[in-house]
Amino acid sequence: MAGPTGAVAQRPAAGAGGGSGYGATLSLLATLFFMWGFITVINGTLLPHLRSVFDLNYTQTTLIESVWFIAYFVASIPSAMLIERIGYKRSIVTGLIVMAAGAVLMVPASMIPSYSVVLAALFIIAAGITLLQVAANPYVAVIGSPETSSSRLNLVQAFNSMGTTLAPLFGGYLILGRSTSGTAAAGAVLTPAERLADAQSVQLPYLIVAAVLVVLAVVIARFRLPDINAAQRHSRAERRGHSLWRHPNLVFGIPAIFIYLIAEIGVGNLFINFVSAPEIGNLTHEQASHYLFLLWGGMMVGRFLGSLLMQRIPAERVLAAFSIGALAVMLVATFATGPVAMWALISVGLFHSIMFPTIFTLGIRGLGPLTEEGSGLLIMAIAGGALVIVQGWLADAYGLQTSFLLTAACELYVLFYAVYGSRTAPEAAAG
Repeated sequence: MAGPTGAVAQRPAAGAGGGSGYGATLSLLATLFFMWGFITVINGTLLPHLRSVFDLNYTQTTLIESVWFIAYFVASIPSAMLIERIGYKRSIVTGLIVMAAGAVLMVPASMIPSYSVVLAALFIIAAGITLLQVAANPYVAVIGSPETSSSRLNLVQAFNSMGTTLAPLFGGYLILGRSTSGTAAAGAVLTPAERLADAQSVQLPYLIVAAVLVVLAVVIARFRLPDINAAQRHSRAERRGHSLWRHPNLVFGIPAIFIYLIAEIGVGNLFINFVSAPEIGNLTHEQASHYLFLLWGGMMVGRFLGSLLMQRIPAERVLAAFSIGALAVMLVATFATGPVAMWALISVGLFHSIMFPTIFTLGIRGLGPLTEEGSGLLIMAIAGGALVIVQGWLADAYGLQTSFLLTAACELYVLFYAVYGSRTAPEAAAG
Protein backbone atom coordinates (compact mmCIF):
# COMPACT_ATOMS: atom_id res chain seq x y z
CA MET A 1 0.00 0.00 0.00
CA ALA A 2 1.53 2.35 -0.94
CA GLY A 3 0.76 5.36 1.57
CA PRO A 4 -2.54 4.92 3.50
CA THR A 5 -3.89 7.97 5.29
CA GLY A 6 -5.50 7.72 8.65
CA ALA A 7 -8.13 9.40 10.75
CA VAL A 8 -9.11 12.91 9.79
CA ALA A 9 -10.26 15.27 12.49
CA GLN A 10 -13.04 17.66 11.58
CA ARG A 11 -12.08 20.61 13.73
CA PRO A 12 -8.84 22.15 14.93
CA ALA A 13 -7.64 21.04 18.32
CA ALA A 14 -6.76 23.34 21.08
CA GLY A 15 -3.51 24.92 20.28
CA ALA A 16 -3.58 23.91 16.66
CA GLY A 17 -5.33 26.81 15.15
CA GLY A 18 -5.20 28.40 11.84
CA GLY A 19 -1.89 30.23 12.00
CA SER A 20 0.98 29.73 9.65
CA GLY A 21 3.53 28.78 12.29
CA TYR A 22 3.14 25.01 11.93
CA GLY A 23 5.35 24.50 8.88
CA ALA A 24 8.15 22.93 10.92
CA THR A 25 5.75 20.53 12.61
CA LEU A 26 4.18 19.55 9.30
CA SER A 27 7.62 18.98 7.78
CA LEU A 28 8.57 16.72 10.68
CA LEU A 29 5.34 14.74 10.36
CA ALA A 30 5.94 14.38 6.61
CA THR A 31 9.11 12.45 7.41
CA LEU A 32 6.96 9.84 9.19
CA PHE A 33 4.87 9.35 6.05
CA PHE A 34 8.05 9.06 4.02
CA MET A 35 9.57 6.47 6.38
CA TRP A 36 6.60 4.14 6.61
CA GLY A 37 6.07 4.30 2.86
CA PHE A 38 9.78 3.61 2.34
CA ILE A 39 9.93 0.66 4.76
CA THR A 40 6.69 -0.89 3.51
CA VAL A 41 7.87 -0.97 -0.11
CA ILE A 42 11.31 -2.35 0.77
CA ASN A 43 9.36 -5.61 1.10
CA GLY A 44 8.90 -5.53 -2.67
CA THR A 45 12.63 -6.13 -3.07
CA LEU A 46 13.01 -8.23 0.09
CA LEU A 47 10.43 -10.87 -0.87
CA PRO A 48 12.09 -12.24 -4.04
CA HIS A 49 15.37 -12.19 -2.13
CA LEU A 50 13.93 -14.25 0.74
CA ARG A 51 12.24 -16.58 -1.74
CA SER A 52 15.68 -17.53 -3.05
CA VAL A 53 17.39 -17.64 0.36
CA PHE A 54 14.79 -19.92 1.97
CA ASP A 55 13.69 -21.69 -1.25
CA LEU A 56 10.07 -20.64 -0.72
CA ASN A 57 7.08 -21.27 -2.93
CA TYR A 58 4.78 -18.35 -3.80
CA THR A 59 2.39 -19.16 -0.94
CA GLN A 60 5.20 -18.99 1.62
CA THR A 61 6.57 -15.83 -0.01
CA THR A 62 3.26 -13.96 0.17
CA LEU A 63 2.77 -15.20 3.75
CA ILE A 64 5.57 -12.78 4.65
CA GLU A 65 3.45 -9.87 3.42
CA SER A 66 0.31 -11.34 5.00
CA VAL A 67 2.04 -11.26 8.40
CA TRP A 68 2.88 -7.61 7.72
CA PHE A 69 -0.74 -6.65 7.15
CA ILE A 70 -2.16 -8.84 9.89
CA ALA A 71 -0.26 -6.47 12.20
CA TYR A 72 -2.59 -3.65 11.10
CA PHE A 73 -5.59 -5.65 12.30
CA VAL A 74 -3.96 -6.88 15.51
CA ALA A 75 -2.23 -3.65 16.56
CA SER A 76 -4.78 -0.97 15.62
CA ILE A 77 -7.01 -1.23 18.73
CA PRO A 78 -4.06 -1.60 21.18
CA SER A 79 -2.50 1.42 19.44
CA ALA A 80 -5.63 3.49 20.09
CA MET A 81 -5.63 2.39 23.73
CA LEU A 82 -1.96 3.30 24.07
CA ILE A 83 -2.58 6.75 22.60
CA GLU A 84 -5.42 7.25 25.08
CA ARG A 85 -3.03 6.40 27.92
CA ILE A 86 0.23 8.17 27.00
CA GLY A 87 -0.79 10.72 24.36
CA TYR A 88 0.02 11.22 20.70
CA LYS A 89 3.58 12.48 20.92
CA ARG A 90 4.83 9.65 23.13
CA SER A 91 2.96 7.14 20.97
CA ILE A 92 4.72 8.41 17.85
CA VAL A 93 8.08 8.05 19.58
CA THR A 94 7.10 4.57 20.80
CA GLY A 95 6.08 3.56 17.29
CA LEU A 96 9.45 4.63 15.89
CA ILE A 97 11.33 2.71 18.60
CA VAL A 98 9.24 -0.42 17.97
CA MET A 99 10.01 -0.16 14.25
CA ALA A 100 13.73 0.25 14.99
CA ALA A 101 13.65 -2.84 17.25
CA GLY A 102 12.09 -4.89 14.48
CA ALA A 103 14.69 -3.66 11.99
CA VAL A 104 17.52 -4.64 14.36
CA LEU A 105 15.93 -8.08 14.81
CA MET A 106 16.55 -8.67 11.08
CA VAL A 107 20.28 -8.99 11.92
CA PRO A 108 20.05 -12.18 14.05
CA ALA A 109 17.34 -13.44 11.68
CA SER A 110 19.85 -13.24 8.83
CA MET A 111 22.69 -14.76 10.86
CA ILE A 112 20.79 -17.93 11.80
CA PRO A 113 19.15 -17.66 9.12
CA SER A 114 15.53 -18.19 10.17
CA TYR A 115 12.30 -17.74 8.18
CA SER A 116 10.29 -17.64 11.45
CA VAL A 117 12.45 -14.89 12.99
CA VAL A 118 12.15 -12.88 9.76
CA LEU A 119 8.36 -13.11 10.06
CA ALA A 120 8.55 -11.97 13.71
CA ALA A 121 10.82 -9.03 12.83
CA LEU A 122 8.54 -7.85 10.03
CA PHE A 123 5.47 -8.18 12.28
CA ILE A 124 7.15 -5.95 14.88
CA ILE A 125 8.06 -3.33 12.26
CA ALA A 126 4.49 -3.35 10.93
CA ALA A 127 3.06 -3.00 14.45
CA GLY A 128 5.19 0.10 14.92
CA ILE A 129 3.95 1.51 11.61
CA THR A 130 0.35 0.85 12.69
CA LEU A 131 0.92 2.89 15.84
CA LEU A 132 2.36 5.71 13.71
CA GLN A 133 -0.64 5.55 11.37
CA VAL A 134 -3.12 5.88 14.23
CA ALA A 135 -1.11 8.53 16.08
CA ALA A 136 0.35 10.75 13.34
CA ASN A 137 -2.49 11.17 10.85
CA PRO A 138 -4.80 13.35 13.01
CA TYR A 139 -2.04 15.93 13.36
CA VAL A 140 -1.97 16.50 9.61
CA ALA A 141 -5.63 17.56 9.70
CA VAL A 142 -5.47 19.86 12.73
CA ILE A 143 -2.24 21.76 12.12
CA GLY A 144 -3.15 25.04 10.45
CA SER A 145 -6.55 26.16 9.21
CA PRO A 146 -9.35 23.62 8.51
CA GLU A 147 -9.80 25.07 5.00
CA THR A 148 -6.38 23.82 3.91
CA SER A 149 -6.51 20.37 5.57
CA SER A 150 -6.95 18.59 2.21
CA SER A 151 -3.88 20.37 0.84
CA ARG A 152 -1.84 19.24 3.84
CA LEU A 153 -3.02 15.64 3.48
CA ASN A 154 -2.08 15.63 -0.20
CA LEU A 155 1.33 17.03 0.68
CA VAL A 156 2.19 14.28 3.16
CA GLN A 157 0.80 11.65 0.78
CA ALA A 158 3.28 12.95 -1.79
CA PHE A 159 6.09 12.37 0.73
CA ASN A 160 4.72 8.89 1.33
CA SER A 161 4.84 8.27 -2.42
CA MET A 162 8.38 9.61 -2.52
CA GLY A 163 9.33 6.98 0.05
CA THR A 164 7.65 4.20 -1.92
CA THR A 165 9.37 5.39 -5.10
CA LEU A 166 12.89 5.50 -3.64
CA ALA A 167 12.66 2.27 -1.63
CA PRO A 168 13.07 -0.10 -4.62
CA LEU A 169 16.31 1.67 -5.60
CA PHE A 170 17.62 1.38 -2.03
CA GLY A 171 16.61 -2.28 -1.75
CA GLY A 172 17.76 -3.10 -5.26
CA TYR A 173 21.24 -1.68 -4.63
CA LEU A 174 21.87 -2.78 -1.03
CA ILE A 175 19.98 -6.10 -1.01
CA LEU A 176 19.54 -7.50 -4.52
CA GLY A 177 22.66 -5.85 -5.97
CA ARG A 178 24.88 -7.32 -3.22
CA SER A 179 23.50 -10.87 -3.37
CA THR A 180 24.00 -13.83 -5.66
CA SER A 181 20.26 -14.44 -6.03
CA GLY A 182 19.70 -10.81 -7.02
CA THR A 183 22.27 -10.80 -9.82
CA ALA A 184 21.85 -14.36 -11.10
CA ALA A 185 19.57 -15.40 -13.95
CA ALA A 186 16.03 -16.45 -13.12
CA GLY A 187 15.85 -20.05 -11.87
CA ALA A 188 19.49 -20.23 -10.74
CA VAL A 189 20.13 -22.71 -7.89
CA LEU A 190 22.20 -21.38 -4.97
CA THR A 191 24.69 -23.36 -2.92
CA PRO A 192 24.28 -23.40 0.89
CA ALA A 193 27.19 -20.97 1.25
CA GLU A 194 25.61 -18.58 -1.25
CA ARG A 195 22.28 -18.76 0.59
CA LEU A 196 23.97 -17.84 3.89
CA ALA A 197 25.85 -14.94 2.30
CA ASP A 198 22.67 -13.70 0.64
CA ALA A 199 20.75 -13.89 3.91
CA GLN A 200 23.35 -11.67 5.60
CA SER A 201 23.13 -9.04 2.86
CA VAL A 202 20.02 -7.58 4.54
CA GLN A 203 21.98 -6.59 7.66
CA LEU A 204 23.41 -3.27 6.42
CA PRO A 205 20.18 -1.82 4.95
CA TYR A 206 18.11 -2.68 8.02
CA LEU A 207 20.76 -1.30 10.38
CA ILE A 208 20.69 1.94 8.37
CA VAL A 209 16.89 2.03 8.66
CA ALA A 210 17.05 1.36 12.42
CA ALA A 211 19.56 4.18 12.94
CA VAL A 212 17.40 6.66 11.00
CA LEU A 213 14.32 5.66 13.01
CA VAL A 214 16.12 6.15 16.33
CA VAL A 215 17.38 9.59 15.27
CA LEU A 216 13.86 10.56 14.18
CA ALA A 217 12.44 9.34 17.51
CA VAL A 218 14.92 11.52 19.41
CA VAL A 219 14.09 14.56 17.28
CA ILE A 220 10.33 14.13 17.79
CA ALA A 221 10.77 13.50 21.53
CA ARG A 222 12.48 16.89 21.83
CA PHE A 223 9.98 18.68 19.54
CA ARG A 224 6.84 20.42 20.82
CA LEU A 225 3.72 19.04 19.15
CA PRO A 226 0.21 20.47 19.69
CA ASP A 227 -2.09 18.62 22.10
CA ILE A 228 -5.22 17.36 20.33
CA ASN A 229 -6.52 15.11 23.10
CA ALA A 230 -9.17 17.59 24.26
CA ALA A 231 -10.66 17.91 20.77
CA GLN A 232 -10.75 14.15 20.35
CA ARG A 233 -12.65 13.68 23.64
CA HIS A 234 -15.18 16.29 22.54
CA SER A 235 -15.68 14.46 19.26
CA ARG A 236 -16.32 11.15 21.02
CA ALA A 237 -19.08 12.75 23.11
CA GLU A 238 -20.78 14.01 19.96
CA ARG A 239 -20.96 10.51 18.47
CA ARG A 240 -23.64 9.32 20.90
CA GLY A 241 -26.95 8.54 19.21
CA HIS A 242 -25.48 8.22 15.71
CA SER A 243 -24.94 5.03 13.69
CA LEU A 244 -22.16 4.40 11.20
CA TRP A 245 -24.15 1.71 9.43
CA ARG A 246 -26.66 4.21 8.05
CA HIS A 247 -23.95 5.51 5.71
CA PRO A 248 -23.65 3.24 2.62
CA ASN A 249 -20.53 5.06 1.43
CA LEU A 250 -18.76 3.81 4.57
CA VAL A 251 -20.39 0.36 4.59
CA PHE A 252 -19.23 -0.29 1.01
CA GLY A 253 -16.01 1.70 1.53
CA ILE A 254 -14.59 -0.60 4.19
CA PRO A 255 -14.53 -3.65 1.86
CA ALA A 256 -13.37 -1.35 -0.97
CA ILE A 257 -10.22 -0.49 1.03
CA PHE A 258 -9.82 -4.14 2.06
CA ILE A 259 -10.13 -5.43 -1.52
CA TYR A 260 -8.03 -2.66 -3.06
CA LEU A 261 -5.15 -3.50 -0.72
CA ILE A 262 -5.16 -7.08 -2.03
CA ALA A 263 -4.62 -5.69 -5.54
CA GLU A 264 -1.93 -3.13 -4.65
CA ILE A 265 0.10 -5.43 -2.43
CA GLY A 266 -0.19 -8.39 -4.80
CA VAL A 267 1.18 -6.35 -7.70
CA GLY A 268 4.00 -4.83 -5.63
CA ASN A 269 5.13 -8.08 -4.05
CA LEU A 270 5.03 -10.34 -7.11
CA PHE A 271 6.22 -7.67 -9.56
CA ILE A 272 9.92 -8.60 -9.54
CA ASN A 273 9.23 -12.31 -9.99
CA PHE A 274 6.79 -11.50 -12.83
CA VAL A 275 9.02 -9.21 -14.89
CA SER A 276 12.05 -11.47 -14.28
CA ALA A 277 10.31 -14.43 -15.94
CA PRO A 278 11.90 -15.47 -19.28
CA GLU A 279 8.61 -15.09 -21.16
CA ILE A 280 8.04 -11.55 -19.78
CA GLY A 281 11.17 -9.44 -19.26
CA ASN A 282 13.93 -12.05 -18.83
CA LEU A 283 15.70 -9.87 -16.25
CA THR A 284 17.70 -10.46 -13.09
CA HIS A 285 16.01 -9.49 -9.83
CA GLU A 286 18.34 -6.49 -9.51
CA GLN A 287 17.38 -5.25 -12.98
CA ALA A 288 13.69 -5.85 -12.25
CA SER A 289 13.89 -3.69 -9.10
CA HIS A 290 14.58 -0.65 -11.30
CA TYR A 291 11.24 -1.21 -13.04
CA LEU A 292 9.56 -1.51 -9.64
CA PHE A 293 10.81 2.05 -9.13
CA LEU A 294 8.72 3.04 -12.17
CA LEU A 295 5.64 1.29 -10.76
CA TRP A 296 5.74 3.33 -7.54
CA GLY A 297 6.83 6.46 -9.39
CA GLY A 298 3.69 6.13 -11.48
CA MET A 299 1.66 6.16 -8.27
CA MET A 300 3.29 9.44 -7.24
CA VAL A 301 2.60 11.03 -10.63
CA GLY A 302 -0.96 9.71 -10.60
CA ARG A 303 -1.71 11.33 -7.26
CA PHE A 304 -0.73 14.74 -8.55
CA LEU A 305 -2.73 14.16 -11.75
CA GLY A 306 -5.75 12.91 -9.84
CA SER A 307 -5.62 15.90 -7.51
CA LEU A 308 -5.79 18.24 -10.50
CA LEU A 309 -8.63 16.32 -12.15
CA MET A 310 -10.71 16.30 -8.97
CA GLN A 311 -10.72 20.10 -8.91
CA ARG A 312 -13.07 19.96 -11.94
CA ILE A 313 -14.49 16.42 -11.97
CA PRO A 314 -16.31 14.64 -9.09
CA ALA A 315 -13.99 12.28 -7.24
CA GLU A 316 -16.19 9.22 -7.85
CA ARG A 317 -16.03 9.76 -11.62
CA VAL A 318 -12.25 10.02 -11.56
CA LEU A 319 -12.13 6.87 -9.43
CA ALA A 320 -14.36 5.05 -11.93
CA ALA A 321 -12.12 6.06 -14.86
CA PHE A 322 -8.95 4.99 -13.06
CA SER A 323 -10.48 1.64 -12.04
CA ILE A 324 -11.45 0.93 -15.67
CA GLY A 325 -7.88 1.74 -16.71
CA ALA A 326 -6.50 -0.57 -14.00
CA LEU A 327 -8.82 -3.39 -15.08
CA ALA A 328 -7.74 -3.02 -18.70
CA VAL A 329 -3.99 -3.11 -18.06
CA MET A 330 -4.32 -6.04 -15.62
CA LEU A 331 -6.09 -8.09 -18.30
CA VAL A 332 -3.26 -7.25 -20.71
CA ALA A 333 -0.66 -8.25 -18.09
CA THR A 334 -2.50 -11.54 -17.54
CA PHE A 335 -2.91 -12.64 -21.15
CA ALA A 336 -0.05 -10.93 -23.05
CA THR A 337 3.66 -11.81 -22.98
CA GLY A 338 6.99 -10.04 -23.32
CA PRO A 339 7.42 -6.26 -22.96
CA VAL A 340 3.68 -5.64 -23.53
CA ALA A 341 2.78 -7.61 -20.39
CA MET A 342 5.64 -6.05 -18.42
CA TRP A 343 4.70 -2.46 -19.25
CA ALA A 344 1.02 -3.19 -18.63
CA LEU A 345 1.86 -4.25 -15.08
CA ILE A 346 4.10 -1.20 -14.60
CA SER A 347 1.32 1.12 -15.74
CA VAL A 348 -1.14 -0.19 -13.14
CA GLY A 349 0.73 1.95 -10.58
CA LEU A 350 -0.57 5.06 -12.33
CA PHE A 351 -4.16 3.81 -12.12
CA HIS A 352 -3.82 2.56 -8.52
CA SER A 353 -2.43 5.91 -7.39
CA ILE A 354 -5.66 7.67 -6.39
CA MET A 355 -7.58 4.63 -5.20
CA PHE A 356 -6.78 4.53 -1.50
CA PRO A 357 -7.04 8.26 -0.73
CA THR A 358 -10.15 8.64 -2.93
CA ILE A 359 -11.96 5.64 -1.44
CA PHE A 360 -10.99 6.91 2.00
CA THR A 361 -12.33 10.41 1.30
CA LEU A 362 -15.57 9.11 -0.20
CA GLY A 363 -15.93 6.66 2.71
CA ILE A 364 -15.93 9.37 5.39
CA ARG A 365 -18.00 11.87 3.39
CA GLY A 366 -21.07 13.02 5.29
CA LEU A 367 -20.21 11.19 8.53
CA GLY A 368 -20.06 14.40 10.59
CA PRO A 369 -19.30 13.54 14.26
CA LEU A 370 -18.75 9.91 13.23
CA THR A 371 -15.79 10.78 10.99
CA GLU A 372 -13.07 9.65 13.41
CA GLU A 373 -14.79 6.34 14.18
CA GLY A 374 -15.37 5.66 10.49
CA SER A 375 -11.76 6.55 9.76
CA GLY A 376 -10.62 3.98 12.30
CA LEU A 377 -12.61 1.24 10.56
CA LEU A 378 -11.08 2.21 7.22
CA ILE A 379 -7.60 1.98 8.77
CA MET A 380 -8.35 -1.53 10.05
CA ALA A 381 -9.40 -2.47 6.50
CA ILE A 382 -5.76 -2.05 5.47
CA ALA A 383 -5.45 -5.60 6.85
CA GLY A 384 -6.83 -6.69 3.47
CA GLY A 385 -3.24 -6.70 2.30
CA ALA A 386 -2.81 -9.90 4.33
CA LEU A 387 -4.97 -11.76 1.79
CA VAL A 388 -2.21 -11.41 -0.78
CA ILE A 389 -1.46 -14.99 0.31
CA VAL A 390 -4.51 -15.99 -1.77
CA GLN A 391 -2.71 -14.72 -4.85
CA GLY A 392 0.37 -16.65 -3.78
CA TRP A 393 -1.71 -19.82 -3.63
CA LEU A 394 -3.20 -19.07 -7.07
CA ALA A 395 0.31 -18.52 -8.46
CA ASP A 396 1.46 -21.91 -7.15
CA ALA A 397 -1.67 -23.69 -8.39
CA TYR A 398 -2.30 -22.03 -11.75
CA GLY A 399 0.78 -19.95 -12.59
CA LEU A 400 2.03 -16.49 -11.59
CA GLN A 401 0.59 -14.72 -14.63
CA THR A 402 -2.87 -16.27 -14.23
CA SER A 403 -2.94 -15.21 -10.56
CA PHE A 404 -3.33 -11.59 -11.65
CA LEU A 405 -6.95 -12.33 -12.55
CA LEU A 406 -7.52 -11.85 -8.81
CA THR A 407 -6.17 -8.31 -9.17
CA ALA A 408 -8.54 -7.69 -12.09
CA ALA A 409 -11.47 -8.84 -9.94
CA CYS A 410 -10.41 -6.37 -7.24
CA GLU A 411 -10.48 -3.54 -9.79
CA LEU A 412 -14.08 -4.50 -10.62
CA TYR A 413 -15.16 -3.96 -7.01
CA VAL A 414 -13.47 -0.55 -6.95
CA LEU A 415 -15.43 0.32 -10.09
CA PHE A 416 -18.64 -0.80 -8.36
CA TYR A 417 -17.81 1.40 -5.40
CA ALA A 418 -17.14 4.42 -7.60
CA VAL A 419 -20.39 4.02 -9.56
CA TYR A 420 -22.77 2.84 -6.82
CA GLY A 421 -21.26 2.14 -3.41
CA SER A 422 -19.91 5.66 -2.74
CA ARG A 423 -23.38 7.25 -2.63
CA THR A 424 -24.03 9.01 0.67
CA ALA A 425 -27.11 8.60 2.85
CA PRO A 426 -29.98 11.02 1.96
CA GLU A 427 -29.67 12.88 5.25
CA ALA A 428 -25.91 13.32 4.75
CA ALA A 429 -26.38 14.60 1.22
CA ALA A 430 -29.03 17.01 2.43
CA GLY A 431 -26.67 18.31 5.12
